[in-house]
Amino acid sequence: MRQKLEQLFLCFMLYSFLGWCYEVFLEVVVYRWGYSDRGVLVGPYCVVYGFGALLIIGCLSTLKRRRIPLGAVNITPVLVFLAIVALTTAVELAASYLMEWTTGGWMWDYTRFSPNFQGRIALNPSLRFGAGGMAILYLIQPFFDHLLNRISVRNRSAAADLLGVLLAVDVAYTLCRL
Repeated sequence: MRQKLEQLFLCFMLYSFLGWCYEVFLEVVVYRWGYSDRGVLVGPYCVVYGFGALLIIGCLSTLKRRRIPLGAVNITPVLVFLAIVALTTAVELAASYLMEWTTGGWMWDYTRFSPNFQGRIALNPSLRFGAGGMAILYLIQPFFDHLLNRISVRNRSAAADLLGVLLAVDVAYTLCRL
């Protein structure tokens, strides 16, 4: 059980870090706004991406393995994509309300996108999250599972422990700043 939790935590940290990289890439390269720390916490991670990725993996791995035909065409990838869009949009909406409740606001504004709901969620980012979720489910997670299986249990446990301590310190520091 401990090994499974460590593996899930390492996945959470990986996707939190990749989410932070994605956010910084958008700001610096795509929108050319310049660098700003995109996470709620101090470290280079956006935990909402970690939660979203674990939700995608946990909820949709079984669907991904099924073959659902529409005539001769397998529509499973289309259904998986739509489910990812729905899940990630719900996570983002919930995160915006949680952030507003705890800090008085949220870190993004989608009013420039149409359609959008209160600037909290919008079709354009939701479709991008769908594409990212497909990459997670079909490419990144199988590769990461392969890598994790090649690392000794001891080293995997040490990595999870170290990252857990760093995250706990970061959360405590962030809560003290509120």
